[in-house]
Amino acid sequence: MPDKNQLLWLFFRFSGRISRAAFFLGGLLLAVIQAFFLYRFAMVPEDSSEGRLWATAFMLIVLVSMWSSVALGAKRLHDMGRPGILAVSLFIPVVSIIAFIALCAFPGSPGANQYGKRTNAPADEA
Repeated sequence: MPDKNQLLWLFFRFSGRISRAAFFLGGLLLAVIQAFFLYRFAMVPEDSSEGRLWATAFMLIVLVSMWSSVALGAKRLHDMGRPGILAVSLFIPVVSIIAFIALCAFPGSPGANQYGKRTNAPADEA
């Protein structure tokens, strides 16, 4: 089972590098969580207090997911030897789909690079 600090690093920190599989699976997990909260919101009556609760929870999940998506994208770009700021392309309509597929498809740079010594680790870890 993953360490809590590893999960916090994976979804909330920008340093280091991650593999294609970690990027894809992390993005998939975020999508499933968003879908669950959207489903729950859609299944309650519109003007109910439960509906407002699920709407608020969904908005919070979306905000957290946005941060996590940028963090995942930045680390994936780092693995490819590119600057993490390019992760904002994940929020441009149509381009986001192409960017996600490209980040899942293209391999990272072998060996150490300026963003870390190895894949799937923070930059300061060996």
